[in-house]
Amino acid sequence: MGLLQRKKPAILGLDISSTSVKLLELTKDGDKYRVQSLAVEPLPDNAVVDKNIQDVEAVGETIQKAVKRSGTKAKNAAVAVSGSAVITKIITMPTGLSDDELETQIEMEADQYIPYPLEEINLDFEVIGPTKNNPDTVDVLLAASRSENIELRSAALSLGGLKPKIVDVEAYTIENSSKLIAYQMKEDSEGKLIALIDIGATMTSLNVVENNHLIYTREQSFGGKQLTEEIMRRYGLAYDEAGRLKKEGGLPDNYIPEVLEPFKETIAQQVSRFLQFFYTSGQHNAVDLVVLAGGCASIPGIDELVELQLDTPTVIANPFAEMSLASKVNPQSLSNDAPSLMIACGLAMRSFD
Repeated sequence: MGLLQRKKPAILGLDISSTSVKLLELTKDGDKYRVQSLAVEPLPDNAVVDKNIQDVEAVGETIQKAVKRSGTKAKNAAVAVSGSAVITKIITMPTGLSDDELETQIEMEADQYIPYPLEEINLDFEVIGPTKNNPDTVDVLLAASRSENIELRSAALSLGGLKPKIVDVEAYTIENSSKLIAYQMKEDSEGKLIALIDIGATMTSLNVVENNHLIYTREQSFGGKQLTEEIMRRYGLAYDEAGRLKKEGGLPDNYIPEVLEPFKETIAQQVSRFLQFFYTSGQHNAVDLVVLAGGCASIPGIDELVELQLDTPTVIANPFAEMSLASKVNPQSLSNDAPSLMIACGLAMRSFD
């Protein structure tokens, strides 16, 4: 009976980055997504450093503000830990084990794969499928993170009035939301090699997706904070003020040619270097499309500059290209923040697993 089916409670996607808490709630109408609630709430300086929570109270308060601003009624949330906080390995296990047997076996053997004592980590696994060229084993993706990474996120959510339901890995949330980029391109992503480059405030990650599956991921420190710091130095401003003027405009006339343009050049060089790492790792020497995400993707003209430098089609991520919006969602602020909502979007999509 379709009418009596209880809908699964919505899961909010909550991306805790170094500069803000991004909250997103999606609903589904048939096979179309709809943006139900959205809020981006700035974090106090140093509450989160390089994606590690330093001040749980401050993050909890910011989550509470985001929940209030978004007007959501949902209480369950999904968060992610960054790639540098997670160890992932593909291991092989005998075919035909039940989940419980797999779990026992993996826990017995986990210490060979993970350099931390087992009591200090949270462990999860997912069977990917049969091992190539060996019918007797299956490939299992093992993911482990230090328990404190997970506990701090859970504690911040609880302080913000939410229940932590899912803890994911950022790279896999981007794999999840990269499916939406195909809609944006109005093309089939089958057989395409897409490089998603997420340039945040302090960290940049490269995630290469082939046929909607993540095949490569790498993180390094580089981000928009460098631009903010350059503005502070150049114009003698406090950090918060520099960040605000960078976003809203109002800096002196020489800002664009002397500060912003060189920074855009630096981004293009970083993207190019990142892709070189991927190419030297093995089987590919070109990608079909570069997708820029994260706060720095909002810099005007950055896509054209990167496209020119790499000679590869480049677009700015907009996972919402084909979504409808609830009336309380402001289309302008959604489109401004779209490139930096890939992780929140991938997390919110977990509602429909």
